[in-house]
Amino acid sequence: MLTFELVTYRYAGASQPSLRDVSLELREGEVLGLVGASEAGKTTLCLVASGLAPRTAGGTLTGRVLLDGEDTAPLAMHELAGRIGIAFASPATQLSGVAATVYEEVAFGPMNLGVPRRELIARTDEALAALQIEPLADRDPAQLSGGQQQLVAIAGLLALRPAHLVLDEPTAQLDPAGTEMVAAALAGLAANGASILVAEQKTDLLAGICSRIVALDGGRAVLDGLAAEILADPRLADLGVAPPAAVRLRRAAADADLPPAALARLEGALAG
Repeated sequence: MLTFELVTYRYAGASQPSLRDVSLELREGEVLGLVGASEAGKTTLCLVASGLAPRTAGGTLTGRVLLDGEDTAPLAMHELAGRIGIAFASPATQLSGVAATVYEEVAFGPMNLGVPRRELIARTDEALAALQIEPLADRDPAQLSGGQQQLVAIAGLLALRPAHLVLDEPTAQLDPAGTEMVAAALAGLAANGASILVAEQKTDLLAGICSRIVALDGGRAVLDGLAAEILADPRLADLGVAPPAAVRLRRAAADADLPPAALARLEGALAG
């Protein structure tokens, strides 16, 4: 469980906090989506959740962040890294830069944690299979496209099998097929008990994998509830968040007085 208790965070040199009195709870097996306009605080919340802020980003933090009931403030970054993984929009920030092949890159994290050889191989194979990137196993990570590198970076996180996962725009560089692969992998992790915090602009993705949504505005959590309810809330538009396609379709159908049967056919076609 990941818990924020009245967390306020201000970057070094900033005049105003980027997070203000945020309280939320991410439970075991839950996928919690973060939405909000640019500069709403999504990336900052991810940095704080992972422990990178203030440890490496500097700044000041008040309130408490708890990991499985333990205050994270005294923990060193390497202690947190074994318990909570983070992925960013740019894979260049998280690939090791020392692995000659994709296979070695995916195995890099668990290998450094001292995972036994047999388990290391199993984890690496499973992570590659989860994202359907086995054909890339012998390729040089530096020679891949941005989207392929992002899948490799996420596979490296999956191989660590973290109990908690923080993802900041993880599908920003991915096409629809890659986005679906990531969604399926995250759903599988959550089914096995992992708690996942994901900041995304693709609300269709969030609608498919999240049980809850938190909307940020000016560093504050202004909406928090079931994913279906929050993503259909008309107040999201005022927060700079586009609703999922299914919500837009229902609204358009209501405006046009479309019969329920016709709407059902349209929604079925959209789902297909």
